[in-house]
Amino acid sequence: MTDGTRERFLTATAKLLQERGYRGTSLNDILSESGAPRGSLYYHFPGGKEELAREATQREVRTISEYIATAFRECADPVEAVRAYVEGAREHIRTGGFLLGCPVASLVLDSPEASSSIRDLCEEALDDWQALIRDGLTVSGISVERADSLAILILTSVEGALILARSRRDPKPLDTVAEELAASVSEALRETTGAGDEGVRGAR
Repeated sequence: MTDGTRERFLTATAKLLQERGYRGTSLNDILSESGAPRGSLYYHFPGGKEELAREATQREVRTISEYIATAFRECADPVEAVRAYVEGAREHIRTGGFLLGCPVASLVLDSPEASSSIRDLCEEALDDWQALIRDGLTVSGISVERADSLAILILTSVEGALILARSRRDPKPLDTVAEELAASVSEALRETTGAGDEGVRGAR
């Protein structure tokens, strides 16, 4: 029972969950997609489908969290960081043949009542992404309150654009969203600079 087999299960599960949701993905589907032997599934994942779904989603969530954090860390301009985040989402859905999207969206919409651990994971993931975006914006001087509002706007815009892009099999909604979000962040930066200038003039 190699780590390679475990990896095949996780990769197959992450893909199927994004394509079909929790309810639409069966263990037989996962076995077929992974090509792994049936007997190895419960060896690696004694908790069955729920454990598999949770671990596969956690891995995808970490990847996105790291991507957002890296974008804001490596881009001196938050506008470019936001563009990089949207571009990452665009590349993900394009290379996935417009079958994949956000790793938690399908689970949230599917609402697996019997799986509170997965619901909690989705909520925590979205909260984490919002916080990463908010904190990345505040580094540039934008107030926490304004940055949090922008983070919600950015996150929901990208999630919605992914649905449109997937439905239309066209990444253009993400291109549009990138431009509009860049404009919103630029405006917030100008407001911040203006407020600073007013403070300096008032002190004179």
